[in-house]
Amino acid sequence: MKRFEGKVVLITGSSRGIGKACALEFAKEGAKIIIDFHISDIEPDADKNAALAVNEIKKMGSEAIAIKCDVSKEDEVKSMFDEAVKNFGTIDILVNNAGIVYDFPIEEKTTEQWKRTFEVDLLGAFICCKEAVSHMQVGSSIINIASTNGINAICPDSMDYNAVKAGLINLTANLAKKFAPKIRINAIAPGWVDTKMNAGLPKEYVDQETQKTWLKRFANSSEIAKPVLFLASEDASFITGTTLIVDGGYK
Repeated sequence: MKRFEGKVVLITGSSRGIGKACALEFAKEGAKIIIDFHISDIEPDADKNAALAVNEIKKMGSEAIAIKCDVSKEDEVKSMFDEAVKNFGTIDILVNNAGIVYDFPIEEKTTEQWKRTFEVDLLGAFICCKEAVSHMQVGSSIINIASTNGINAICPDSMDYNAVKAGLINLTANLAKKFAPKIRINAIAPGWVDTKMNAGLPKEYVDQETQKTWLKRFANSSEIAKPVLFLASEDASFITGTTLIVDGGYK
């Protein structure tokens, strides 16, 4: 018996990276998947990537649709959930994965970039949670993709990202309290992950960060997705309001 047979899972920012890995892992376990994507300068081919993800899932024998949505826009989020429910009837699991980061010195970082990081990474998660709970039944689950940057990172070039991820961890705990015992709400805090978001990092910096990681490598996306599935499953039925660190032993 697959753990998520017949469950409906909506994953934001899931046309690539961690979000796509979550979609594929849930699909392997029998879930119906909603791929959320948003075309931007960071991912100009998001629509094509989303279509490819849907095709991969269908080849596994699971159902999937892709919906274009900017999670920072409340009207678009509401439309996304309405379309998802129209297609699949309900929402059982939400994974708030959509996120951006601008790694620039503060002297170069614009106010608009700071605002956009907040809007996508934190406000977007709040809007999606707010909309999701109105569609969820008892036993549903929400997992927010935070970051170890929100726990113990001192990295001035990404201070806006660090701040909003800390906010997301706090939001997770507060929402978990608010919606218990009906809905469990948790977060995952990944460390370094081998994704396109990190593909442009200088080799010297990657080597330095790898040495700080006890497992001596970056994670692959599926190694973040599998803990997400754990928190969404009945195996984690007594876990809510927590943030699970998945960083390979980074110190």
